[in-house]
Amino acid sequence: MRPDQAGKPTGSGPVGYRMVGENRYREQVGFYYEEIVVGMVIEHRPGRTVTEMDNVLMSMLSMNASPLHIDGAYAEARRWGQPLVSSLVTLSIVGGMTARSTSGRAIANLGWDRIHLPQPVFVGETLYAESEVTAKRLSASRPGEGIVSCRTIGRKATGEVVLTFERSFLVPTQESGIDDTTGY
Repeated sequence: MRPDQAGKPTGSGPVGYRMVGENRYREQVGFYYEEIVVGMVIEHRPGRTVTEMDNVLMSMLSMNASPLHIDGAYAEARRWGQPLVSSLVTLSIVGGMTARSTSGRAIANLGWDRIHLPQPVFVGETLYAESEVTAKRLSASRPGEGIVSCRTIGRKATGEVVLTFERSFLVPTQESGIDDTTGY
């Protein structure tokens, strides 16, 4: 393999990886602004099975000491008959699942809107997520950066929707990328 005029290896490799040397590829995180297409849907994998530790630890870290989440005897006497996974846990897991691909190159998270939790989540259930890009535009005040918006759906392995939200974030253009200087 020969390097191009800038000294970078030429040739193409598997999608999601960048060739950085002969028979050497680096995983890519996220997308540059130009690579994002309105309407594209990303299915986020792997899924994540929620554990009791996730629920108790996040409930305590966030100071959400509701007995509905952390007291099995109390929760057993309520409607669901078992502790509910805190909505903060569900939002954190699903939001985290999406970050690597949707905003892996992001400069800043700009906001979360319309967060809905239509169904409860219980310990032992597995969550999956998908995000659809709903809008994008170049920033008027920050050259070399663009604003991307997406709608995310979190589902149980059964297909039941447990979370939806909209999010916007700031992404660099390819021209302002820092992959080579940061080792990405």
